[in-house]
Amino acid sequence: MRGETTLTGKTQFKLVYEKGRSWAAREIVIKSLPNGLDHTRYGLTISRRVGKAVVRNKIKRRLREILRQMNLPPGWDIIIIARNPAANADFTTLGKSVGNLLDRAGLFMGEHEGNSLGVD
Repeated sequence: MRGETTLTGKTQFKLVYEKGRSWAAREIVIKSLPNGLDHTRYGLTISRRVGKAVVRNKIKRRLREILRQMNLPPGWDIIIIARNPAANADFTTLGKSVGNLLDRAGLFMGEHEGNSLGVD
């Protein structure tokens, strides 16, 4: 999830925040916007309100791994915003939340082979 697959810079985030659609669950919020590219870019937002640096970094690692295992269509900018309950959520719970929201957004192309997230 590095390099060209990562949203970087204020302007990229701002564009998705202002023009993108959003879907919310208890642990996370997903915002997405078509980008017209041949790949999907991701960005993570985790406020200091969620927890200290150790907790925020743990959530980021889990979300990156979840996104790595997802089978998503190309051409989207996606921002995942962690809410306070994400600090106490385990990997499986976060995976189900991400999968359900991506499915509601129409961005989930089905389970990836070998996906152990338990996404329905």
